[in-house]
Amino acid sequence: MAIHISSSFDAGAIEVISLERPDDIRLNIRKDNASDFLQWFYYRVSGCAGQQLKMRLLNASQAAYEKGWPDYQAVASYDRQHWFRVPSSYDGKALLIEHEPQANVVYYAYFEPYSHERHLDLLASAASNGWVRQEPLGATIDGRDLDLLVIGNEAPNQPKVWVIARQHPGESMAEWFIEGMLQRLLDHADPVARRLLSQATFYVVPNMNPDGSVRGNLRTNAAGANLNREWLEPSAERSPEVLLVRRKMEEVGVDLFLDIHGDESIPYVFLAGTEGVPSYSGQIAVLQGTFKAQFLMASPDFQTEHGYDKDAPGEANLTMATNFVGERFRCLAFTLEMPFKDNLDLVDKTTGWNGERSKKLGAAVLQPILAVLPNLR
Repeated sequence: MAIHISSSFDAGAIEVISLERPDDIRLNIRKDNASDFLQWFYYRVSGCAGQQLKMRLLNASQAAYEKGWPDYQAVASYDRQHWFRVPSSYDGKALLIEHEPQANVVYYAYFEPYSHERHLDLLASAASNGWVRQEPLGATIDGRDLDLLVIGNEAPNQPKVWVIARQHPGESMAEWFIEGMLQRLLDHADPVARRLLSQATFYVVPNMNPDGSVRGNLRTNAAGANLNREWLEPSAERSPEVLLVRRKMEEVGVDLFLDIHGDESIPYVFLAGTEGVPSYSGQIAVLQGTFKAQFLMASPDFQTEHGYDKDAPGEANLTMATNFVGERFRCLAFTLEMPFKDNLDLVDKTTGWNGERSKKLGAAVLQPILAVLPNLR
């Protein structure tokens, strides 16, 4: 049986250049559908059991984040449920993935995918809980629903906690994070969750970019917009997803904002705050410190030594969600980043950072939210 490669499925993305020999498979990473960003790949290889595959992604040096390739290991799965790392190396031009499959069909991806069907299941499962109201905010460019989960009793005098994920669709760990957070938040036996829902209302958008997710894009929506650069002036034509969420924020308010992401290069979990926005204050600095200290205790996966450089005062990019929301609502706001590679503080050579670890981190974030809740207003 000849080797065959396909990507005609949810989030699939690859370009086949040559399949002449199993030890010299040549591929290209496909660009986002309406932009030049490229880094996400997800494809299926069939007819390959017991053969030593050497797959070269020839245009890896053109990736959006070339620094993401050193020390990176691709993920593979036979059943699309259990994913593991496979040997990968970067020579400055191509990414080489080497693997001898034990089954006739195997999937390879940049990171453990989170499918649109699982997204819909997540929404339906959460909405069946009595604490949750599912609110469609409107439609994306491709006509998909952009859904908001409102969790709590919606009392007007309570703090409003907003959590959004997957503005960049290739950062699938972000929706795994949301799944873990929701599972704990909706567990009636969990005392942290019960206390939170008695004192706050949560507004959760599990996937800001369903079009890009299904299309297999790394960073953009169907129109080619990087949603995390659209917050200052979103439009219905280019970035309806941001426009719809902003309108809802203006309607109900924001007291705490978390924007969940994945970072291609930095092999740690970290937070980025709003130090560069004009309204940054001592009060926000104190809240940041409390949140980080509690997060450190809640999860050994979190750390504060590695991350992005802080913006200088007044120099924040207000087109980005965390900066825009933090400035507009004068609130505590963070971008949370997880690695595509692994967390070097707690290395797992089999899986690297993965969906399950993202879920555990999502559950852990409730502790620091509870800690800052009394002082958000």
